[in-house]
This record gives sequence, C-alpha cells and structure tokens, in this order.
Amino acid sequence: MTGQRGRVLIVVTVVVLALGALGLTLWHQPDRPDAVRAAGSSPSPTVEAPPVIVPGRPGEPAVTRPAQEVRDTSTPRYNSLDVWFVRMMIPHHQQAVEMAALAPDRAADPRIRAVADRIQAAQQPEIGVLRAWLAARGLPAEVPGHDHGTMRGMQSPEAMRQLAAARGADFDRLFVRMMTEHHEGAVVMATDLLKVGVDQTMQEFANSVAAEQSVEITRMRELTAS
Repeated sequence: MTGQRGRVLIVVTVVVLALGALGLTLWHQPDRPDAVRAAGSSPSPTVEAPPVIVPGRPGEPAVTRPAQEVRDTSTPRYNSLDVWFVRMMIPHHQQAVEMAALAPDRAADPRIRAVADRIQAAQQPEIGVLRAWLAARGLPAEVPGHDHGTMRGMQSPEAMRQLAAARGADFDRLFVRMMTEHHEGAVVMATDLLKVGVDQTMQEFANSVAAEQSVEITRMRELTAS
C-alpha cells in the first residue's frame, strides 16, 4: 500500500503544479476582448536601413552617413554643367584613345605600350557610358559650332600629326608629354564638375577620372625619369 500511496502522491503533485502554471497564464491574459485586439494589432518594430558609405572627393576619405540623409537618386537629377561635362569628355576621351592606338606600332618601350593599352581599355568603354547617359535623357552628344581644341589638355591637329610620324624613343617621349598634358586637362575638368555638378552618376564618374588619370600621370612621369 505504501508504494501505491507514493505513486498517487506523485500524480497529485504533478496535477497541482500543472493547474498552478495554467492559473498564472490565465492571470496575465487581458480580460477584455478589446485589450486582446489591441495587443494583436501592435505595430511591427521599425527596421532601420543600414548606413551608406559615400565616396570622398580626390584626396578625401569616404564617410559613412545614415541612409535617410543620402539623396534618393531614383529620379534622375542633373544640371547644365553635368551635360556640358559629358559632351566635352566624349571628344576628350576619343583623342586619348586615338593617341593610345598609335603606340603598338611606334613605341620602343614596352611600358609605354602597356600604358597605352590601359588607356584604351578604360576610356573606350567610358565613351559608351557617357553617350548612354545623354541618350537616356534625350540629349544630343554634339555641340554645334564648339571648338573642342580649346578644351584643357586637347592636342592640336599638328601635334597629333607629329605623334603619328614619330617612331621609337622619339615617339615615347612625345607620347608621355602629350598624354600627360591630356590627362591633366581631364583631371581639372573632372575636379571642376565635382564642385558644381548634381548628378550622382557623373559625380562618381568624375571622381573615378580624377583618381585614375592622376595615377597614370605619375606612372608616365616615372617612365621618363628612369
């Protein structure tokens, strides 16, 4: 009987504990239907967007800003200076590609040919990007009556003829001088746009031009110094 009484005591204890837990649960439940509805309709917690890394201008570090402070670029925004930069940079890039295309058959230094290859590989696709930017906004690429020779770094037709006629070491020296001047002009144009443009795509493009062509200027100067 003692063993049976012990088993009965265990069962009773378990039942009492279960009823006590159920009572606590019921005690904390709202006793009004409207309270239940209110609890069920509580708003979901707000999920904040992650911060955005904004690239800096040449020589400046990138900064992290809250997502809500970064301008929404879903709607294209640009000004006349953005358009002017794009229209001027197309022929500017075209001349750089034309100069670089002369190197494989004329340059004596393989490093000059390597620089020319990089210029072609970078700037030819960029011309397509610039044309597509204009086309997406229904803008023509040409500027009737504008003398592109007046742009910073642009080489004269006579200088281009001299470069095409040069060979070997003479070509190398002339190429480095002309392309350095050309790149310097592009860096100035790009840096100027960073101060006055508003289109985000062109800001990123100009930042890339200023950074990459500054590096190439340093490389070319090192070639002539060695």
